[in-house]
Amino acid sequence: MKTKRVLVTEKAAAVIAELKEKHGELMFHQSGGCCDGSAPMCFEKGELMLDDNDVCLGSIEGCDFHMSRDQFEYWKHTQLTIDVTPGIGSSFSLEIPMGIRFLIKSRLYSEEEAEHLEPIRIGA
Repeated sequence: MKTKRVLVTEKAAAVIAELKEKHGELMFHQSGGCCDGSAPMCFEKGELMLDDNDVCLGSIEGCDFHMSRDQFEYWKHTQLTIDVTPGIGSSFSLEIPMGIRFLIKSRLYSEEEAEHLEPIRIGA
């Protein structure tokens, strides 16, 4: 069985479902440091232009999750879990008007998990 690189909590999954109902298909991109620091940002699918400098780590609730290749080099040893927390971020992410923001929790893979990671995709 393949080890997923990105997971989602039940609370975050419920927010994603609500956003999909309002906005249609979605995508995520882990920001690289502006505004809220490094935070997962949610966009309507296709709103953010991706290229060969981006990697897709997998999908959560049917939404692809991307980050820059450079950032992935630092995070490739960690499994990411997307969660939500109360508060207003200063980004363009779709959940911000709801008074919440997505956040990342991370942990290192075990040796066994690291041997069975799902492959990444380059670009869109």
